[in-house]
Amino acid sequence: MEFFATTGSLPIHISDSKKGEKTIILLHGYLETLYIFEEFSEALQNEGFRVIAIDLPGHGLTGSNPEINSIEFAADITTEVLKISGVEKAYVAGHSMGGYVAQQCLARHPETYEGIILLNSNPYADAPEKKADREREIELINNGKLLSLAALSIPKMYAAQNLRKFDDKIEETIEICEAHDPAGITACLRGMMQRTDNSETLSKAEKALLFFGNDDKFIPTQMADQIASLCTKAVVRRLAPCGHNSFIECQKECVAAITAFIKG
Repeated sequence: MEFFATTGSLPIHISDSKKGEKTIILLHGYLETLYIFEEFSEALQNEGFRVIAIDLPGHGLTGSNPEINSIEFAADITTEVLKISGVEKAYVAGHSMGGYVAQQCLARHPETYEGIILLNSNPYADAPEKKADREREIELINNGKLLSLAALSIPKMYAAQNLRKFDDKIEETIEICEAHDPAGITACLRGMMQRTDNSETLSKAEKALLFFGNDDKFIPTQMADQIASLCTKAVVRRLAPCGHNSFIECQKECVAAITAFIKG
């Protein structure tokens, strides 16, 4: 079921399957909403998990702070949603930007999270060139180019050989971007620019599952190798053919790995 709750002075859009012995909270990536997880969530529910998903601050139907939606703020909101939902312990799974939030969930509220699942994400702070890219995106969005930006960016999140296969999902994701408040998106970009390095948090995580794609344009193989070397306690899954959207492009493999990770 879908509903709204107010926390952190913002209305938060929430989806909650309500049933399941173990709970997974799903955190979407940049320019996405909780609807990106529809098929993935259903598959996880079929494995017996309770699945909660939210629109992160600045995205979809959730409210936004006026200037910046920090990663730390989003992590606190996520944890508060679990409390509102009556969940004492959960696994947090984050895609890309959602992975940054997931790592801060673990850092700030370790008592709440049984483990972390990163779907094509990394623990690093923005490099100067990445910050410059985000500044350019802010300028484009401020000039009314959000949908044009989405139409260019979202297809790049898929492996080249998967573009035709997932054409409908790509179009759907772009169309849903019409629901975003442009000011909310720019506030999220500022939050990502200011985020801290999470390498220590992730490397010390007692239970972590990391997914990487062989054709991920945002996390190349060299970076994936570096993260895997850093996280010696983590379970690492490398998927192919797969870009930046492992939970869509390789859904069955992801669900099987998550089920084994949590239930095994």
